[in-house]
Amino acid sequence: MSKTSRQRRPLHGVLLLDKPLGLSSNQALQQVKRLCHAAKAGHTGSLDPLATGMLPICFGEATKLTAFMLEADKSYDVIARLGVSTDTGDAEGEVACELPVPVLTDTALDQALSDFVGEIEQVPPMYSALKHEGQRLYALARRGIEVQRAPRKVHIHDFTILSYKAPNLEFRVGCSKGTYVRTLVEDLAKALGTVAHVIALRRLWVVPFTGERMIPLDALAGRCEGAPEAADELLLPVDSAIADWPRLVVGIELAQRLIQGQALPAEPSWPQTRVRLCLPGPRFFGIGEVLPDGRLVPRRILPGLSPWS
Repeated sequence: MSKTSRQRRPLHGVLLLDKPLGLSSNQALQQVKRLCHAAKAGHTGSLDPLATGMLPICFGEATKLTAFMLEADKSYDVIARLGVSTDTGDAEGEVACELPVPVLTDTALDQALSDFVGEIEQVPPMYSALKHEGQRLYALARRGIEVQRAPRKVHIHDFTILSYKAPNLEFRVGCSKGTYVRTLVEDLAKALGTVAHVIALRRLWVVPFTGERMIPLDALAGRCEGAPEAADELLLPVDSAIADWPRLVVGIELAQRLIQGQALPAEPSWPQTRVRLCLPGPRFFGIGEVLPDGRLVPRRILPGLSPWS
């Protein structure tokens, strides 16, 4: 076993990283994992190198909850450059088209943005990680291949102008999972009679972490220099990733049955939905679901958090 492997620690929890400009999400993850000497870590909700802001890093047993975090709503501050489009939809691409920017009044801008609030359809961009016949779209795009993409429904919760100093339009958007901000910018520009691309993007929050503070990568590096355990107090609990779910506290005997995969009779007062399973304390140890037929069934047990592990 290498010295590096021996130094890795079994951390469990969520760290809210303020991802810096220029790093991919995976590059940021690997740096955080190294700084914390963590045995296991993953991220949820990728950000492009061009983007900054909230990137939840999950350690240990929290990595088993990343799929649920991918369903979360998000909020972004965006700066769009009107009059120029690129092949990637952002500043990293090559110029694809240039069009004049019409004179835009505040009223015209507000009306254009309001037309996108609610449920809308988007055609995913070619420069995305979606697959076509087993191949990533961005890989096809880099070879000059374009394929038909079916539109997808997404929800725009709010869409607000922060400033407009031609040709740059800055706005804030709250949206559902699966929303492509680059596509939103292109569609908005089309509605305004021009083209556009994203020149800056910052993710403000990911549900349920709407009021939590992020830590910049350089601040984390300074904190952990020579003392990786200094990061531990920054970790949020594992179940903070699903903090909006109901919490169900069960005794040790019932918990042992759940961890063995057994269903339990549900109490009439228990909500029929997915729940956080906790021991008295309370101590989170897994995910369950109360079914309409009156059973509590275990869906995901996290043995690394269990007192009997």
